[in-house]
Amino acid sequence: MRRLVIMVTLPRPGCIKTRLAANIGNVPAARWYRQNCRRVIRQTADPRWQTLLAVTPDDATGNCSFWPPHLARIPQGTGNLGARLRRVFLHLPPDPVIVIGSDIPEANADAVQHAFSLLDPRGAVFGPSPDGGYWLVGIGSQLRNRASLFKNVRWSSPHALTDSIKSLAGAPVRFARELRDVDTVADLRHIL
Repeated sequence: MRRLVIMVTLPRPGCIKTRLAANIGNVPAARWYRQNCRRVIRQTADPRWQTLLAVTPDDATGNCSFWPPHLARIPQGTGNLGARLRRVFLHLPPDPVIVIGSDIPEANADAVQHAFSLLDPRGAVFGPSPDGGYWLVGIGSQLRNRASLFKNVRWSSPHALTDSIKSLAGAPVRFARELRDVDTVADLRHIL
């Protein structure tokens, strides 16, 4: 069974989208994130795969009224984004898994399906973002236990994608569509 995992954060003002909040305020940033999170879940839901939410903080996986009740939830755990991504991939069965962020307004089922079509058990697929990061990652089942996976990645930098590819130690990589994530007010202006 194919699985789509959406990385989500409980949308509390002051705890979410801090770079965006620095320009528009904590409450508007949290409001934007709540609305966009719902949009991403709605636009990527598809009967061709099971959709799960990887939630932070971990205690928000339970009876939280914000998350759609029909979606399974798993905790992200602690550590940097690499540790949390690695944990998600190791937690799930070896079936195809794609992980996306929840701050990608243009994410949709067609883009996810395209990424699934590129995923190979011996390789990886990335959906690049214009800022040097990525909005989507799929790691083939034969790579998930690789100790170097997501190590030494400079997160929230223009090097995140390049560093993540290096962490695969030469495994084949394919690229899905480029989509913009929203981290700053400049990113927000691009999608309005």
